[in-house]
Amino acid sequence: MTYDAKSEGVLFKNDRKQSDSHPDYTGSWNDADGVEYWLNAWVNESAGGKRYIKLKLGSAKDEKKAPSEPAAQPAAKPTVEIDESDDLPF
Repeated sequence: MTYDAKSEGVLFKNDRKQSDSHPDYTGSWNDADGVEYWLNAWVNESAGGKRYIKLKLGSAKDEKKAPSEPAAQPAAKPTVEIDESDDLPF
């Protein structure tokens, strides 16, 4: 196995953490192709009392959010012509 210096990342203490669900550390990861991804980490403790770090690799930083599709227009109501003549067929 060779070390690929291009595949590396960095984490920083999350100074804006406001709840337990927010990551303890945030940063980014660069893959071998040079694509930069968001990276989050949580410091947890197992049921047996061992501490561990949970990592989550997020979406690519330059990935644009797909523009929301325009709301579907309601189908036009069909025009109904009413024959009001006295020539009823019954």
